[in-house]
Amino acid sequence: MSVLNINKNNFEEVRNSEKLVLLDFYADWCGPCRMVSPIVDEIAKERSDIFVGKINVDNEPELSADFGVVSIPMLVVLKNGKIINQAAGARPKQQILAMLEG
Repeated sequence: MSVLNINKNNFEEVRNSEKLVLLDFYADWCGPCRMVSPIVDEIAKERSDIFVGKINVDNEPELSADFGVVSIPMLVVLKNGKIINQAAGARPKQQILAMLEG
């Protein structure tokens, strides 16, 4: 499955997903975000059971504020529309996958 670029217009579709959701809050100018991005893309390709989305904090300040993003990259895992896990800062693939396991 590919990664969806999420904005305020399509976020409700994401929130209501029956699948587990991995959100990557990032900015184009952020070095650690550029390190995490290919890992998130890889997970999206490998795990069809997970909905993966990216949210550009510069373009979507309202969504960023709703999630309390103060540091990027920030990864958030949603289940049934509720946050079950989140972590700020660059993470290796194994730690991101562990977040998905709860």
